Amino acid sequence: MNIEICGVDFALGANHILRDVTCTAASGEFTGIIGPNGSGKSTLLSMIMRWQRPDAGHVLLDGRDVHSVKRRDFARTVAEVEQQSATAMQLTVEQIVELGTIPHGSSWGRPLGESMTGVDDAIDALGLHTLRRRTWHTLSGGERQKVQVARALAQRPTVLVLDEPTNHLDVSAGLGLLDTVRRLDLTVVAAIHDLNLAAMYCDRLVVLREGAVHAVGTPTDVLTPTLLAEVYGIDAEVIGHPRTGGPLVVLCESMEQPK
Repeated sequence: MNIEICGVDFALGANHILRDVTCTAASGEFTGIIGPNGSGKSTLLSMIMRWQRPDAGHVLLDGRDVHSVKRRDFARTVAEVEQQSATAMQLTVEQIVELGTIPHGSSWGRPLGESMTGVDDAIDALGLHTLRRRTWHTLSGGERQKVQVARALAQRPTVLVLDEPTNHLDVSAGLGLLDTVRRLDLTVVAAIHDLNLAAMYCDRLVVLREGAVHAVGTPTDVLTPTLLAEVYGIDAEVIGHPRTGGPLVVLCESMEQPK
């Protein structure tokens, strides 16, 4: 399922956050959104998820404006994992993952425990067997992140939207999570801070700078010393990864911030 961002503008008061953003996340591909803090990554994801409406332009899901899609149909198609999630209820891991099945039930208000469709598979995919009966408040930040990804997978989406998916995860857990996501037959759009993780797992990168698209292309096309200096203000070498052959960013030092 394709996602097309078509000339999207968005401002909060005098703060212009997105400026004529146009890009595409192709069906079945892993598209990474990269750029410095404040470049508009999370805001762009919020446009895809319909949390905010653009002031101009459109977000299309297989050619349909996302705001024209019925609520349940959208929930059956697109799942999201946010940077931070919280709940005041004493839910177990199993119950939280089961929340992802709600769009496929007979009603939005059906009680937990009525259907376990997809729950076991999602828990298996994220390796959460030993945490299944634990409550949310007893989990670490990294464990909570993995539970939220499992909940999204239980939703059985065709599009998965991730905002900093490796946030709170250690190196091993972060690699494992992205390995899992990469193997799924889904259209994935993710905001990612770690450039080397983006290079390893993304088919295509969209680079944002000050709310505008600075570059679009494969990691090899995009991750160059010149672009890293222009966008991030860093001096870096880009070499071939010894195993994958893709780009590997070697940080040297920061430079003056780009004007």
